[in-house]
Amino acid sequence: MHRTIALIFLVLAGSFQAHAAPDGARLYARNCAACHGENGGGGLGIPLSLPSFQATVSNDYLHKTIRLGRPGRVMPTSALPDTDIDAIVRHIRSWNKVPAPQFSATPVKGIAEHGRALYAIQCAACHGAGGEGGKGTGVTFSRPRDLPIMAPALNNPGFLAAASDSMIKKTLMNGREGTPMTSFLKKGLRERDIDDIVSFIRSFEKAPRPRHAGVLETEQAVLTMDSPYDLKTTIENVKRAASSNNFLFIREQPLSHGLAPAGQEDPRQHIIYFCNFSMLNAALATDPRVGLFLPCRITVVEQNGKVKMMTINPKRLSKIFNNAELNTLCDEMTKRYLAIMEEASI
Repeated sequence: MHRTIALIFLVLAGSFQAHAAPDGARLYARNCAACHGENGGGGLGIPLSLPSFQATVSNDYLHKTIRLGRPGRVMPTSALPDTDIDAIVRHIRSWNKVPAPQFSATPVKGIAEHGRALYAIQCAACHGAGGEGGKGTGVTFSRPRDLPIMAPALNNPGFLAAASDSMIKKTLMNGREGTPMTSFLKKGLRERDIDDIVSFIRSFEKAPRPRHAGVLETEQAVLTMDSPYDLKTTIENVKRAASSNNFLFIREQPLSHGLAPAGQEDPRQHIIYFCNFSMLNAALATDPRVGLFLPCRITVVEQNGKVKMMTINPKRLSKIFNNAELNTLCDEMTKRYLAIMEEASI
């Protein structure tokens, strides 16, 4: 009897856990805090706890932003269930006690061509001439230090799908205290001028997706090339090829250095580090996260009597980091890696 009761209790407990509300704080910590800060103070991502931000965005906007992300603009898409996303939104709202604003779905009617002219004067300096947003990320190394955040991309399918016309209009009319975004009414614009700007921003939806809203696509995660030489010769060839391609040799070490006891590393696997400091600075200034993969490196391994050179495919970084600004650098770095390995194999 007692055993039967215990089993019933376990079944009921499991059922309760299965239907319990998702833990928004835990989901936020796991999925959002790395970019937006533990308490929403910002970092790579915008500060979500800012009262002026929360006063001008709806729960629907937050939900759609988490779901759709911002293609090419660091914020990734999410495959979380809707219940989990709703829990994250509730957690974000818990930082401010003011009720979430509600916005009409009715389109704002304005003159887009007049809005284009006003946008060029009032908005382009921060949000980009084509709505591409500010350059860099929210980290101070990659953005001007006098700006607390980077201006978001307005010509982005994720933003345009998440933001209603009335939400955009309210932001323009009220501004966002604590950011460079000031009230356009205080700038002297009339409400119908703001309607025209909103109509111009909405017109981005009718244009083809801009290049700044895309990332490099490649299925090859690792660049590999066979070497006709033995291991030692290939290693020396890689060093010389890196130097002739304007990279400074840093060091060579066994691939398992620090992972295996000293003196017991696999002698058939070596890694060569090198760096072009101008390219390094440009990469870090674009997205400091690339520091995880720097300095540049090529691994040389011998297996079954054959020697192979391999390295990460930099084009993957644009996709991994969801940052279209890395496209040119990643493409250039891929070409450099291939040139070094080709030269080392001649």
